[in-house]
Amino acid sequence: MTPKQVFFTKGVGVHKDRLSSFEVALRSAGIEKCNLVYVSSILPPNCKILSRAAGLKLLSPGEITFCVMSRNETNEPNRLISAAVGVAMPKDFTNYGYLSEHHAFGEKAIVSGDYAEDLAATMLATTLGIPFDPNQAWDERKQFYQASGHIFKTNNICQSSQGNKDGLWTTVLSAAVFLME
Repeated sequence: MTPKQVFFTKGVGVHKDRLSSFEVALRSAGIEKCNLVYVSSILPPNCKILSRAAGLKLLSPGEITFCVMSRNETNEPNRLISAAVGVAMPKDFTNYGYLSEHHAFGEKAIVSGDYAEDLAATMLATTLGIPFDPNQAWDERKQFYQASGHIFKTNNICQSSQGNKDGLWTTVLSAAVFLME
């Protein structure tokens, strides 16, 4: 049972109840109708990346749906929250890639997204035996990884938001959603 396709989505929800805030975020992401099963960080070999719109069309209500999800929530007014998923794909698509989750408080989306992307690329680089300097900035490592000829592409999806000014629950999520067919 290996996923053949994946798409990336994100959402934000606000509600007086914590769980309902999560439900609103799932609706915003378009995946509320699925029974979600969280899985770890492997992007299967030959897994085709679809657009969000194309992926959502392939989901059925009640379907068991595997995903890598990052989620964060707060009821603290104006607190900045973020949730990101990073992806690193090898040049040889017959090899597997990596997905990573990162969620944070006080980080803008660009920072959280870059961090998740860096995590995925670093995991893939270590698997491929590519040497790296963890003290280098992400931009430098990203160029080095791509120049190695082994890593084809890295990317991320991130959702950030400030906590509701009135103290309602605010939930952010980002997800890589797998499709079996």
